[in-house]
Amino acid sequence: MTAFSVLEYRSLPRGDGPGCIPDRMADRLAAVSKTSIFAGRGERGVLEDRRHELRARGVVGVIAAEDCSLEILPKIDVPAAHGSIEERGEIRKRLVHMLAVALDMKIETGRLSELDWQHETLLEILVRIFCGKLTEAVRRGMPRKYIGQEDDLPALRGTLDVSRQFTRHAVNPSRLACRFDELSTDIALNRVMKAALAHLSKLSRSTSNLHRLRELAFVYADISAIPVPALRWDEVVIDRTNRGWQDLVGMARMFLRSQFQTTSAGAGQGTALLFEMNTLFEEYVGRLVARAMAGTEYSVTLQGGREYCLTAQDSGRQVFQTKPDILIRRGSEVVQVIDTKWKRISSRIDDPKQGVSQSDVYQMMAYAHLYKAPHLTLLYPHHTGLSGHDGIQGQFWISGQATTLETVSIDVALGADDDIVARLKKIIVPATGKGVMVPG
Repeated sequence: MTAFSVLEYRSLPRGDGPGCIPDRMADRLAAVSKTSIFAGRGERGVLEDRRHELRARGVVGVIAAEDCSLEILPKIDVPAAHGSIEERGEIRKRLVHMLAVALDMKIETGRLSELDWQHETLLEILVRIFCGKLTEAVRRGMPRKYIGQEDDLPALRGTLDVSRQFTRHAVNPSRLACRFDELSTDIALNRVMKAALAHLSKLSRSTSNLHRLRELAFVYADISAIPVPALRWDEVVIDRTNRGWQDLVGMARMFLRSQFQTTSAGAGQGTALLFEMNTLFEEYVGRLVARAMAGTEYSVTLQGGREYCLTAQDSGRQVFQTKPDILIRRGSEVVQVIDTKWKRISSRIDDPKQGVSQSDVYQMMAYAHLYKAPHLTLLYPHHTGLSGHDGIQGQFWISGQATTLETVSIDVALGADDDIVARLKKIIVPATGKGVMVPG
């Protein structure tokens, strides 16, 4: 299989020369991308199929067609030469880390150091992590649960089903209609794991990963094979008896639900494992902000608020509900609203090409009115085009009000989580103790 890689919002030229993608492969990948749940969302979805090139949009991940695959990576300024395999390796590492934080998964440092970040695609890296964690979990023992059973036996086991006994076995008392509980591994959690293994076996192209998947499939041979739409996710309960499987359930959910699609594209089969960077960035930052506020008098609400912009005069029906990304509260009072945006900004807020859009500003003004928040923050990823380090890039008053609006950048490629949490504390008003200034 021929593998291609491109950064989001960059193009892959069509053609047969070096660094190009042949037309037949480009057409197949474009067809698969159109079947994604992200197709048609903002700026033409996953791929923009142009006459002379394929242009990636704000969705990252891997698209695979019959004989080729395309890896789309986020534009993160990492300390490596632009366009080098080292750069792509570092970006993959940061992307996997963001996914782990957003999905509340723990990936040990030792496990990360063993991965071939520079040469394996994002998909193969995730498959390898999943296989490694599942192998360790299986060695400790597969989850089991007592399942209610009914069977006709020569000797009593459990309790007698009187109704069935005197209807089915009225003339054959040598068989007893029994009801009993049996400890079984054929439960919802294990069925989810088996379904994930089956899907990844169709998606992976790595010889070593396929070998690991086959070994694990053998372990799950006695577990019922359930189609993905019929999996009972509601029956997968994580408690103290199976806490070690929490990360695996999260990864299986990532592979099997929403972001994962298996589709038909033309004459061949196509698959995709995709993530919307705007949503991923929002969840990643939200979880780190919650860590920053832990142990303080302030609380963090993600995707909360839910206030409405308008109320109909005749019926009282409310319309245009709002869902700010992050609300910082002191008691019942909202003291700060933070909205995340995965896009590059310039140091000038009114830059027509890379500045903050008018719609972003209008949205924050609506939040200021509805939530009575004295402090508003638009938070973007930091990049080398901005002067200085990450942090506050611009401070403004909302005209006629004592409400501040700041544009802030955070460098997701710089330092460990604790470092990023410490830097986030500096931009959160409650943590720094800053009050609201009065405009002069």
